Formats: sequence, structure tokens, C-alpha cells
Amino acid sequence: MPVVLIEIRRECTAAEETALMDAVHAAIVSALKIPAGDRIVRLQAHPPHRFACPPGKARPDLFTLISIDLFSGRSLEAKRTLYATIAAKLGELGIPADHILVRLRDIPRENWGVRGLPASEIDLGFKVEV
Repeated sequence: MPVVLIEIRRECTAAEETALMDAVHAAIVSALKIPAGDRIVRLQAHPPHRFACPPGKARPDLFTLISIDLFSGRSLEAKRTLYATIAAKLGELGIPADHILVRLRDIPRENWGVRGLPASEIDLGFKVEV
């Protein structure tokens, strides 16, 4: 049940925004083996003057920050796969890998309230330890 926030420095069409959100979600499904319907993805477009990015980017307008809150328990290999898959999928949309920053926040399951219970006390329907 990852919760995703994608932040960009430009205005996009609705179709471009949807493609970006779909690409990140597809990478999460593939790398972390979550059900495809388990989707909470938000996108926020900032005016460039309100979102400073690292210097030296060839196309600073394409800088993309992805923050993902997820249950603790994913292996380093799953995280590597996630980073590479996000970079590949966003590359298909014209975003260079060196313009992408992914930040994962591993949160213990007992710190997620799901269906009125701690997530550690319910069957999620998928394996977290991948």
C-alpha cells in the first residue's frame, strides 16, 4: 500500500500527468509485487521558482522528485529494482535518469491505520518482504 507523491517543476497536460503517474505506479507494482489496484498516487506541479532543484541539470524543467511511503520490509534488491524501473519508465517519457530523485520512507506496519486497524494486524493480501 505505497503512498506516492510525484513533484514536478512544470505544467503538463492531463494526458502527460496521467502517463507520469501510471509509469511510477507500474514500476511500483513490478518491483514491489503489490496488487495493481493498490494505488494511491498524487502529482503536484510547482512553478519553477517555488521548486529549486540541484544545479547543473541540462533540463531543470524535467527534474522530478518522487516520495514513496511504504511498509518496512522490502529488500535492498527490491529497492534497486524499483529505482531502475522508475528511471526506465520515466526515460520512456523523456525524463533523463539524472533528473529523477526517489525518496523512500520505510514505515513500520503498526504505524499505518488500515480498515480501522494497525496494518500489522490484518491480512494485506500481498507479501511485503520482497
